[in-house]
Formats: sequence, structure tokens, C-alpha cells
Amino acid sequence: MSLAVKGARLDGEVVGVRVEEGRIVALGAEVDSRPGDEVIDAAGMVLVPGLVNGHTHAAMTLFRGQGGDLPLMEWLEKVIWPVEARLDAEDVYWGARLACVEMIRTGTVRFWDMYWHPGATARAVEDAGLRATIGAPLIDLGAAAGPETLREAAERSLERIGAARELIAPALAPHAIYTVSESSLRWIAAAAAEQQLPVHIHLSETEDEVARCIEAHGARPAEYLDRLGLLGPHTLLAHGVWLGDAELELIAARGATVVTNPVANLKLAVGRPFPYLAAREAGVHVGLGTDGAGSNDSLDLFQDMKTFALLHKHEARDPAAVSAAEAWEVATGRRSPLLGGGDLAEGEPADFLLLRSDAPELSLGDLTAGIVYAASGAVVDTTVVNGRVLMRGGEVEGTDDVLAHVLERVRKLGLAR
Repeated sequence: MSLAVKGARLDGEVVGVRVEEGRIVALGAEVDSRPGDEVIDAAGMVLVPGLVNGHTHAAMTLFRGQGGDLPLMEWLEKVIWPVEARLDAEDVYWGARLACVEMIRTGTVRFWDMYWHPGATARAVEDAGLRATIGAPLIDLGAAAGPETLREAAERSLERIGAARELIAPALAPHAIYTVSESSLRWIAAAAAEQQLPVHIHLSETEDEVARCIEAHGARPAEYLDRLGLLGPHTLLAHGVWLGDAELELIAARGATVVTNPVANLKLAVGRPFPYLAAREAGVHVGLGTDGAGSNDSLDLFQDMKTFALLHKHEARDPAAVSAAEAWEVATGRRSPLLGGGDLAEGEPADFLLLRSDAPELSLGDLTAGIVYAASGAVVDTTVVNGRVLMRGGEVEGTDDVLAHVLERVRKLGLAR
């Protein structure tokens, strides 16, 4: 079935959109519906691209509100990792389904995920209708290391995710330089190159990580990854809070992407903001992420977008340091070719939002400023991914059923109130 959107506003003009086989085939003032189309009457709504959540752990919705005021490593070692060791695929499936509901409600159309039981996440994403790049956290050092070798774990995870397809892309996701051995990181670099897979890794999230890397390897974290062949256009570096200027130059030269997670970093008090202004000056590709709901605790990227802009204005002591338009580009993934953010144009994937222009937050003044500084995800009326309407009128079908299953899973895990 084809989809037709009528009467939406785009850049101040009233337009229609026609979608066939998951792509925008016509966009403009003259576009109208045809017999048999699924039709959305978008009068009074604004057509915008969808948001891209560049780093999260979707099924960690299960951990929301657990250990929320602890330092990062204490939170991981005492609260998260012991329960994660008991998770099964159904726990992850329903945790990821809840994350998908939240992201659909707040305008995210694609996300990058690193979590256990990645096949269950892939199934949840396809059932929900979103897009995702998915990798299992690969660990062979420390308390979270599993009984099998890292290579065995990686090959098993890729098998369970399956080949790249319409909504799902597989990735290799080494957890961090302090949880993955040097030999395994070298193997991941070679395997990713051979199989043309992206690599998704946490990097330079804490000052201690940097100090330990220098002590162990005689190099800062990004330099260490580059030495191992792991820094390139298909590398996503999550956090990057403690990256130095020379590392930013190196990352830019290699074409890698840094995804900043300002709300999670502020909540976990990791010590300073990601050096975004220096990264921009160096030419680094940058995206925005929420991190997991266990550490944020929200998956509403609208809120993180505002925090991102305000944090770097404040840091620079310059209200013009990051404009609303720039923050919007970062949040929609259009500052990194890797992230898969899309433009609204003929031939592009039909991933878009309709925002309620009559919402108080968007009724006055500049629209982009309203989106970035005033709005939350509550202004999203309609979410469309791959030409499929996932939410209309603010309602996501099946939400009550998903929440009921999640409550069953958290009771089983001993996490319910």
C-alpha cells in the first residue's frame, strides 16, 4: 500500500508527500493522494526528518531507576552487571520493545544499540518497525567476560542478528579498551574490514580510562585504537568526553564518528563535557545519543538535544556557540555519514515526523528554536519509518501490552518496586 501525506508544512510551504515501497517518490505542493492510498491529513502539522539516537542500550529500560546516584563503575559492577548475567532473550526482547515504544513516541526513527542477546533486540526492532544498527557488547577482560572466547561470542552474535536487511544492520561492538584485550581488538579490526561491518565502542568516557590507557599502552585511547587499525569511517566512538585535541584531529583525519551523550554523562558526573567545539573545529563527525535508559533515564532525544546545545553555550560562555539549527542537524544524524540520518527528498527513505504546530512549544517564534529549546518529544504527532506509520495522533498501537510484559520481566529479575 502507498502512503500519502496531505497538507503538511515544510520550510513554510504547504506540501504533500507520496511514499511507495518505503521511499519518498514525490514531495511538493502539487502532490496529492490516489485511490487506495493510506492517507494522513497533516493540516496544521510540520514535516521534519526523524531523530537518530547514535548510542544506546535499548533493553536497559529494564534498569530504569536502579542505582541512579552511583558513580559509573560502582553502578556497573554492583547494580547492572550482576543482574545482566541473569538476563535471557525474552527479557531483552521486551525491554527493547519498550525502548522502541518510547523512541517512536518521541520521534527517533533509527538507533545504534549495544546490548546482550542482540538477536532479541533485532526481533524487537523489526516488530516495532524502527531501524537499528545492532551489536552485542564484546568483552574478554574483567568480571563481565563470558566463558566463550571473544571471537566465538562475536561470530555467534552476528549469526543471531542476521545479515543486513531493510531495518537491521549488524555491527561489531567491543565494549571498551579496558574490557577487551589488545589481541581481540586487532581481530575485531580485521573482521570488521573483511565483512564491511561498523564498529561501535565506548571510548574516553572517564579520566581514569585515559590514565590507564597511557600507563598500559603508552598512548591515549584514540591513538591506541588507531594503532590497532580500529579508527576509520565505519567506527562509532561513544562518549569521547576526555579526548584531547590531537586525538580529535586524528579522529577527523580517519573519518570516524563521535556520539556524545550529554545527559547520561552529566548524570554519571564523568568530569567534564565532551569537547564539542574543539571537535567541530577539527572537522569530527558528531552525533547525539541518550545512552541507555538505566543511566539517562530518558530516551527522549528532544530533551538531550536541548541539553547538548545549552551545555556547550555555557562552556564557551557564548550564547551563539551552538545554534538551534546546528543542534537539530546533530540530533537528526546529518553531521555524520555513518549514522544514517536522512533528508526529506525524493528517493530518500520514508522516515519522517509530523509535529503538532499548535502545541504551545511550537506556536510562536522561530520553529527550529522551538523544537530545540522549548519542545519535548510530546510534540510528535506522527512517526513514519520505511513508509510505515508507527504512531498517529500520539498513539503507538500495542503500548499497554508491551508495558505489561515488561513489568512481568522486571518482577522476575527482582527489579520491580
